[in-house]
Amino acid sequence: MTSAAHTSPPPRRTPGRRLAAFLHRHPRLQVQALLAVPLGWLVIAYLGSLAVLFTAAFWRLDPFTAEVVRDFGFQNFQLLWESDVYRTITFRTLGIAAAVTLTDAILAFPIAYYMARVARGRARHLLVVSILLPLWSSYLVKVYAWRIILQEEGILNWTLGPLGLSGPSFGSVAMWLVFSYLWLPYMILPLYAGLERIPDSVLEASSDLGAKAGRTFFRVVLPLALPAAVAGSIFTFSLTMGDFITPNIVGAGNQFIGNVVFANVGVANNLPFAAAFATVPVVVMVLYLLIARRLGAFQSL
Repeated sequence: MTSAAHTSPPPRRTPGRRLAAFLHRHPRLQVQALLAVPLGWLVIAYLGSLAVLFTAAFWRLDPFTAEVVRDFGFQNFQLLWESDVYRTITFRTLGIAAAVTLTDAILAFPIAYYMARVARGRARHLLVVSILLPLWSSYLVKVYAWRIILQEEGILNWTLGPLGLSGPSFGSVAMWLVFSYLWLPYMILPLYAGLERIPDSVLEASSDLGAKAGRTFFRVVLPLALPAAVAGSIFTFSLTMGDFITPNIVGAGNQFIGNVVFANVGVANNLPFAAAFATVPVVVMVLYLLIARRLGAFQSL
């Protein structure tokens, strides 16, 4: 007596199963599908807003009706080029951004080097936490704390008074100090990551070949850490150049590009001129990123 074998029917080929099987056979398509939504949002929200910004920069504001006239022209860029005030603001912004970047690089390198090459175990972890800790506090709290320190009756003048000295008060030097403090962690962390990746065998080989500590630093460590320093400079330079809150609080009337853009959008209601001036840091950062790419900064991120 034979019994008939009962076999379960094969699963139905639903559209979902067909799609899953197709994606399984094409792994690259899986990655593209996963990135489609964030890349689409980037194109629409970021690149789209930049396109609107660049378009609005060629419009003009009617002086009588205060309405935006959508006529193509270069009058806003001509005003930026011919006005000494706006050139001064641009050079001030770029100069302080460069000074902050250089200062943070000088301060960050020994700290990052100690963290990456000298500190071990718990000491290294505590140093990393101490670098990250200031990032947890509010931006405004830190800037206003510096305002209290730098004011005439502040702790800095109280400390320097017995020595016959005084602090910088408010102005360009104050902005340089505050920005250098604010963005220092953004320089330390990339440098720490870059220095940590340098193999010990490279330093040992330099020592075996007779190079002393100074020569090893300048001929081996510094070139290998340069891409990480450039990567950190992207943060310090761009964050300084785009800021407008710190100049308002400690700048003593010294404006940045961001202050002029904010004033023309919120007060003067001159959107075309604000858009034209906002293209200046965008163009500067594009050139800066191209230089950073040539120096290998993106390989260290």
